[in-house]
Amino acid sequence: MAFEKLTNSINDLNENIRALSYSTSEYYKLNLYKKIIRGVIFLVNMMLIGFVCLIALLFLSIAIAISLGKALNDPSVGFYIVGAFYVLIFGFIWVFGKKYIRKVILIKSSRTFFND
Repeated sequence: MAFEKLTNSINDLNENIRALSYSTSEYYKLNLYKKIIRGVIFLVNMMLIGFVCLIALLFLSIAIAISLGKALNDPSVGFYIVGAFYVLIFGFIWVFGKKYIRKVILIKSSRTFFND
């Protein structure tokens, strides 16, 4: 009689351990899915916002280039000035911005990933 109770207890323990491991694995899968989806949604939102800002910047740059060209009485000079300005900004970002950008991305992504 005691042997049957012990056997039943061991079988119940075995089933409970399997159920716990299954539940734990499902929880971690769901948690990982949630974090991945949050990251994808954030990425898509940033891409959409970046695209709209890029279009706005394009039209503003064209307007500024035309205005500079009219002010200097040579239409192409305005476009050269605006182009040189963007090349200068690109150069500064290339030289000085890599570490800062890497730091900001690492901090923001680690906050999002580890604080949930």
